[in-house]
Amino acid sequence: QVQLVESGGGSVQAGGSLRLSCEASGYTHGTFYMAWFRQVPGKEREGVACIRWTGTNTYYADPVKGRFTISQDNFENVLFLDMNSLKPEDTAVYYCAAAQHGIFPPASRWETESEFENWGQGTQVTVSS
Repeated sequence: QVQLVESGGGSVQAGGSLRLSCEASGYTHGTFYMAWFRQVPGKEREGVACIRWTGTNTYYADPVKGRFTISQDNFENVLFLDMNSLKPEDTAVYYCAAAQHGIFPPASRWETESEFENWGQGTQVTVSS
């Protein structure tokens, strides 16, 4: 089991930037992939970005490509999401997730919630126009 705690959410105007962090603890050695998802009320949770925990492969949802960057600090067991050029439609609760198994094929399966066993509690991001 991996425990995940997100931080860094808040309110920002359109065009601004935020950095989300997710601290992982517990059995982090068994982590294969970590990802960020987001959810707005009344809608399903959607994948934002994913990274192979022990490598450099990254995957992004089309709406955030070129604006968001996912990265990790394996030594400190922290996952990051740098969000730039934020838009009102980026407003959502952002969740950190960890998968303790391989995802095949990762390019098409990383956005599937059921691939991730461990979830954080979420952090709110609000972008005003």
